[in-house]
Amino acid sequence: MFSLLLRFTSLQESSLQYIITAFSFVSLFAGGFISGGKGKQKGWLLGGLTGLIYSIVIFLFQYLGHDSLFDMEQMIYHTCFTLTAMMGGILGVNLNTKRTA
Repeated sequence: MFSLLLRFTSLQESSLQYIITAFSFVSLFAGGFISGGKGKQKGWLLGGLTGLIYSIVIFLFQYLGHDSLFDMEQMIYHTCFTLTAMMGGILGVNLNTKRTA
């Protein structure tokens, strides 16, 4: 969807950076929430694994496709992504436990 907006409108990639970052945080929170809800225990671990798998996939695409490693800014972003997924996992376990109890 974003690539179509960039191709067929006058938008620049820099103007979409904050939207894409916010979308990534929301998506990882939702992924952690779902994994924690399905796991029903240790939501921090399941959410953390969700964020870690996301970061590893992004790292592999970047390393294998562009032959570059993460810089410090990307490390901070991916640490925050993993923490956000962990919070989603914790919330997913707690809300799921209260509904089934």
